[in-house]
Amino acid sequence: MSNSCKKAYITTPIYYVNDIAHIGHAYTTIIADVLTRYSRMSGLDTFFLTGTDEHGQKIEEAAKSRGKSTQAYADEISATFKNLWDDFGISYDKFIRTTDADHMKGVQKAFSVMHENGDIYKDTYKGHYCISCETFFPEIQLVDGEFCPECGKSTTVVEEESYFFKLSAYEDKLLAWYHENPDCILPRSKRNEVIRFVEGGLQDLSITRTSFDWGVKLPAQMNDPKHVMYVWLDALMNYVTALGYGTDEAKMDYWPARVHLIGKDILRFHAIYWPAFLMSLGLPMPKHIAAHGWWTRDGEKMSKSKGNVVNPREVAEAYGLDNFRYFMLREVPFGGDGDFSQKALIDRINSDLGNDLGNLLNRLIGMSGKYFEGKVDSSLVEKYYQTELDEVDASLEKLEPLLFEMQIHRYLEELWRPLTVANKAIDKYEPWNLMKNGKEEEAMALNGLIAAILAKVSVMLYPVMPEVCTKISEALSFKINHTTWQKLIKEKKLLDSFTIEKIPPLFPRIEEPLIEQAEPKDISSGKNNKAEKAKVTESTKTEGVALIGIDQFFQTSLKVGTVVEAQEVPKSKKLLLLQVDIGEEQPRQVVAGIKEWYSAEDMLGTQVCVVANLKPAKLMGLKSEGMLLAAKDESGLCMIRPEKPKTAGTPIS
Repeated sequence: MSNSCKKAYITTPIYYVNDIAHIGHAYTTIIADVLTRYSRMSGLDTFFLTGTDEHGQKIEEAAKSRGKSTQAYADEISATFKNLWDDFGISYDKFIRTTDADHMKGVQKAFSVMHENGDIYKDTYKGHYCISCETFFPEIQLVDGEFCPECGKSTTVVEEESYFFKLSAYEDKLLAWYHENPDCILPRSKRNEVIRFVEGGLQDLSITRTSFDWGVKLPAQMNDPKHVMYVWLDALMNYVTALGYGTDEAKMDYWPARVHLIGKDILRFHAIYWPAFLMSLGLPMPKHIAAHGWWTRDGEKMSKSKGNVVNPREVAEAYGLDNFRYFMLREVPFGGDGDFSQKALIDRINSDLGNDLGNLLNRLIGMSGKYFEGKVDSSLVEKYYQTELDEVDASLEKLEPLLFEMQIHRYLEELWRPLTVANKAIDKYEPWNLMKNGKEEEAMALNGLIAAILAKVSVMLYPVMPEVCTKISEALSFKINHTTWQKLIKEKKLLDSFTIEKIPPLFPRIEEPLIEQAEPKDISSGKNNKAEKAKVTESTKTEGVALIGIDQFFQTSLKVGTVVEAQEVPKSKKLLLLQVDIGEEQPRQVVAGIKEWYSAEDMLGTQVCVVANLKPAKLMGLKSEGMLLAAKDESGLCMIRPEKPKTAGTPIS
C-alpha cells in the first residue's frame, strides 16, 4: 500500500468492559499505535481511535453481580483501559465510549437511515442466545443442542419482538466486495473463511432487544421505547460516530478507515455485519480489516481460574515497555496465535535487542571515542562502503509495504538485516587494523557507515520502540520526525557530522525471569496447593481417560481438507507427503504415517479431516503442518472422512 492518500484512519475494536485489559487487548492496541506512529512519521494526517464498548446484557449482569450501578461499573472499567493506554504512551486521538451522548445520537441516526432505506423491519425472533458473545446462534450450530459454538457456555432460548436488518439482501454485494478487493481482509486466509461463510447463506439479523434496558434506545420518531439496540449495531457504529457521523460530521473526511484492527473472534461482525451496515448507509468501505490471533501462556490457554493470565502492565514494568512491544510484534506472524513465555521474551531481549542492536551502538561509541574523540563524519562513506549502503537501502525499501500488509514480524526481520550488515562490516574491515595501518580516512568512513545504519534502523524501528529509538537518535545527534524519515529513508542520505554521546547500555543482559510465576490455581477452589491440584487431576479422569472442558475442546481447529497432491517419502516405509487444501491461500503440507494402508494414488483427490492448528513439526526432515484423523484397530487403519463431499476448509465441530 502506498502513501498516496493524505489521511489515514486507524482503529482498534472498542473493548468490552466486562473485565480489565489483558495481553490480547495490549497486542491489538500496540499494533494500531505502530501503524499510527509510522503513518504520522511518513507525513500522513492520521487519526487513531480506540475506546470501550459499554452496553449490553453482559455488562448489566456484571455490574449487578458486583453490587454496582451499570454506569458506575462501566466508568470504572473504562478508566482502567484508558489509564493503561495512557501509561503505555499509546498515541490515540480519541478514546470513545459507547455511553457518550454524541455516539448514541449517531447510532440513532444510522438506525433511522437504514429504516428509511427499507433495510430494517419489525418481527418476532426466537433463538438460542449466548449472553457472553451477545449473539444468537441457529440450533444447528450449537454443541449438544445447548452450548455456544464460540465460547462453549450455555445458551438461553429467547423469544421476543425484534427489529431486523435485511442482512440477506447484501449477500451478493458482500461477495462482490470481497472478490474485487483481495486485501480487504487480512490475512487473506481469513478472507477465504468469510467468503465461505457468506456463500453458505445469510439470515436477517436481529438488531434490537426488549429483555434488558442497558443500551441505546431507538430514535424517538420510532415511538417504540421498549427496544434497545443490539450491542453489535451500537458498537460497530463507533468507527463513524467518533468522526461526527449523526452530529457535526467534523472529521468524516478521515473515513474510510485505512485499517480496522481486530481479534479473530470478532471477524464475522466486522467483515460481514459492518460492511453491510455501511452499504445500507451509503458510506465507503474500509480499506483493510486485519484480524490477529490469540495469545496463550507457556502453551496453555489463559484463564483466571488457572491463574496464568498475562498482565501487560506487570510485564512492561518488569522488562520495559519497548521490549514488550518488540517481543509481541516479532514473536508471532500476524493472524497466527502467539505464546507468551518469560523465556522467549528474555531470549528476544538478550539476542535481538542486546546482541544485535544494543551491542552495535556500544561498538560505535567505543570506536568513536577510542580513535576520533567521539567525532563521526559520514562524508566519505559512499567512497569506501557503497556496497554496504546499497544492501542496507535495499532492505529498507521493502519495509513499508510489509507493515501495511500486516506482515509486521517480517518487517522487523527485514529491518534487522542492516544491523547484520553493520556488525559484519566491523568484523570484515577491522577498524583497529585500519588505524594501525594509517588508514584513518577509511576508519572514519566505517564509523560513518555504522552511524548511518543505526540512524536509519532507529527511524524505521521508532514506531515499534519509540523510547529506545529516541535514546539512540539523541546519542547520534538527530531527531526522529518526518524530515529525517524523508532524508534518511526516502532520499537515502547520511547523517551530518556530529559528536556521539555516551549513553548506558540500552539492554542489560537478563539472566533469570523477572516475574514470579504463581503455582497454577486449583480450578474449583482457587487454592495453589499441589496436593489439591493432584486431587483435581485425579477427579477429572474416568476409567483412565482424562476429561477436558468444552473450552479446551474448542482450542482444537478441525477442518475438512482435500488432498491435491500426494507422493511417497523416499526411504520411508510409513510416510506419505501430502498437499492438503483446507481453504487457505496455499495448501498445507502434511506428512502422514499411512503408507502401510494407503498409496499416494489412493489419497489423491480424496477428502480428509485435518487438525489445523498444531504447531508445525518435522518428520524425516520434512515440515508437517497438520495431522489427519484416522481410526485404527486390529484389522488395520482407515481415514476419518466426511459422509458427503464438503468445501475444503469447512470447520468440523
